Amino acid sequence: MTKLTIADLTAETVEMLPSRETLFFNFNGALVQATNVSYAVNAATILSSANSAALQGISISQH
Repeated sequence: MTKLTIADLTAETVEMLPSRETLFFNFNGALVQATNVSYAVNAATILSSANSAALQGISISQH
């Protein structure tokens, strides 16, 4: 990690944010949907096994 020098600090700039009224209608949201489904059926059998594979899905939409 390097140390900051006075020249580095003086080169920094700042910018004012818009007023709160300007930001009021700015909407940033994300809709996340996740599913995980797995089925295994072993009904009315003797000495048998049932296997299952999981299906996974994720959907993200950002506005």
